[in-house]
Amino acid sequence: MTRFAAPIAEQVWDMKYRLKEADGTALDRSVEDTWRRIARALAEVESEPEVWEKRFYAALEDFKFLPAGRITAGAGTGRKVTLFNCFVMGTIPDDMGGIFDMLKEAALTMQQGGGIGYDFSTIRPKGATVSGVAADASGPLSFMDVWDAMCRTIMSAGSRRGAMMATMRCDHPDIEAFIDAKSDPARLRMFNMSVLVTDAFMEAVKADGAWELIFDGKVYQTLQARDLWNRIMQATYDYAEPGVIFIDRINQANNLSYCETIAATNPCGEQPLPPYGACLLGSVNLARLVSDPFADGAKVDEAALSELVRTAIRMMDNTVDASRFPLEAQAREAEAKRRIGLGVTGLADALLMVGLRYGSDEAAEQTEAWMRLIARESYLASVELAQEKGAFPLFDKDAYLASGTMQGMDQDVRDVVAEHGIRNALLTSVAPTGTISLYAGNVSSGIEPVFAYEYTRKVLQKDGSRTEEKVVDYAVQMWRDVKGDEPLPEYFVNAQTLPPLEHVKMQAAAQKWVDSSISKTINCPEDISFEAFKDVYMAAWDQGCKGCTTYRPNDVTGSVLSVESAKEDAPAPMPVDGGDVIHLQEPLDRPQTLEGNTYKLKWPDSEHAIYLTINDIIVGGRRRPFEVFINSKNMEHFAWTVALTRMISAVFRRGGDVSFVVEELKAVFDPRGGAWIRGKYIPSILAAIGGVIETHLISIGFIDGEGSGLKTDPTAMVVGLDGGRGKACPSCGQYSMQMIEGCMTCSSCGHSKCG
Repeated sequence: MTRFAAPIAEQVWDMKYRLKEADGTALDRSVEDTWRRIARALAEVESEPEVWEKRFYAALEDFKFLPAGRITAGAGTGRKVTLFNCFVMGTIPDDMGGIFDMLKEAALTMQQGGGIGYDFSTIRPKGATVSGVAADASGPLSFMDVWDAMCRTIMSAGSRRGAMMATMRCDHPDIEAFIDAKSDPARLRMFNMSVLVTDAFMEAVKADGAWELIFDGKVYQTLQARDLWNRIMQATYDYAEPGVIFIDRINQANNLSYCETIAATNPCGEQPLPPYGACLLGSVNLARLVSDPFADGAKVDEAALSELVRTAIRMMDNTVDASRFPLEAQAREAEAKRRIGLGVTGLADALLMVGLRYGSDEAAEQTEAWMRLIARESYLASVELAQEKGAFPLFDKDAYLASGTMQGMDQDVRDVVAEHGIRNALLTSVAPTGTISLYAGNVSSGIEPVFAYEYTRKVLQKDGSRTEEKVVDYAVQMWRDVKGDEPLPEYFVNAQTLPPLEHVKMQAAAQKWVDSSISKTINCPEDISFEAFKDVYMAAWDQGCKGCTTYRPNDVTGSVLSVESAKEDAPAPMPVDGGDVIHLQEPLDRPQTLEGNTYKLKWPDSEHAIYLTINDIIVGGRRRPFEVFINSKNMEHFAWTVALTRMISAVFRRGGDVSFVVEELKAVFDPRGGAWIRGKYIPSILAAIGGVIETHLISIGFIDGEGSGLKTDPTAMVVGLDGGRGKACPSCGQYSMQMIEGCMTCSSCGHSKCG
């Protein structure tokens, strides 16, 4: 039986991927059962299922091939779930009926756990005339607020946490409002946001030329392109969004440019997709394929990699047929193009194991070579599938050979594609792999550098207690297994020490052989100058990247998870010591006495008032909420008020950013109707309670005012080497949020904004 590398890996499997009955009874007795379930399900469409089940199992064994979480959790369960991770929804029409039809489709897709992307450039700008109703348009940002509320509602109904991407063209008249939207930390929290940047715009930026903002042929404003670029850069410098997507480059490099136009991506950006486009994901684990790690002859076993890639392509192609889809339009789109996204994980670990420093020229060259091999084997495997099962329905030989990745592919590959066609229109992508990488033994995620060599993480035990487990990076553990106590060499670098331009170099090297795109975060130090920060984006453009996402610690989003040195493992030249430790804070202790306030809430439909007592604690000289008591003589309210009391108090005692409690309560709508209180419509009694809590938080100075977010509070932070501070996780309360592959992710519980 396979032994997990660490207790946390087994916990991830048990919580996220293990098949269980509704009552929690485990059906997958071991991870081998999980692999067998997946292999059997994906082999069912084969003419010789027993043969392929064995081959698929061999690929999954020892975590060599890692299907994305949706496949791992859903394949072979018999449940009505989608195995696809990414969706871009249909084009939003510029009329009220069509807009809300699109909202309904988004809700249905998110209900099944799909992350979605939308281009809001098709909606007329704010103030434009709406013919026939004698009114002005409210603009795309107002409708994005509606989508945001829908996503939070879907989440509150118990569905998997939502993830959305919103894009807008750089020539839309409302682009400046779009750029500035995330300056309000309480607005559009369910969205990642990116500007669609055109080639013409980048040329105008470089030439310091004029730039017109246009909708439906009408010029609304003319400004300097460089001023607009600087505005994008300043927003990203200040609060990490919006990202930048080089949309013309994406369309020009698309294998399907002859039959589709792309205007949006999935939430993490690695899958640019057409309307109703869908893509499933999987990763080959390079760290598991290194022979003789840390020896002079250490290398990735290319024969094993080739065989693994070919098997993975077949498994993913079969998944297209095995999956269900939230919408019929998504099923038709997937079947017509059979788009898949095979990527990698463990790249940084593999580079360390063969003796290369992530970010060096040699590492970039090796990365390009590995990605080229993966692309070549993927295309050849898909051609073999086309010979056996037929090419994708929209295959057009001449158009396909003249487009995208095929233009740079080896002549022998082009020849067999021309002769036999190809089964899958696009084959490669680099997705976020945070959770599956942890499940696979804490290998480095995607093509990211190692974030931290070692940290502690709380693990929930079966008896409800929590223990602290040390989580060690896969390559670091391998070094210790091979070298014992020998110090880590100088080429061991991590995300804390890597210069931003070396991030760009690695992304550009990988992008050359990736059909779709790459989910990657370029970590920037807090003290990076604005001019140097802008250079990162220009370097991404100049070096051929399809987009750029950075993260710099800031007052709005908090800090990247900081690490503190444990000196025993550090090579002398490194400014950060090797044994990185993340300090996770315990729940706040309750003093003997607390100060508080009691509030009376009278709800029109209730005979008796509700009384809320909110007690506060002083930490670091500042006052913050600690516990809530809700009481009423109305016995109808008894059960839920007790539950709410316990839940909110538990959240408050965890510390951190607890202002989301107010937002979530105020968003609850009662289907029986709300009530008018003091001239304001309150949608539910829970929303009224949220309003009382908000009033209290404002009165003690914990938040500035309605919708303005959390004030700076030392108890909500983690202090790092440079004094940087990070937010607490909104899911588990631990101070362990970090930016990985474009998404704020909790290293304690796996919570991710991108789902």
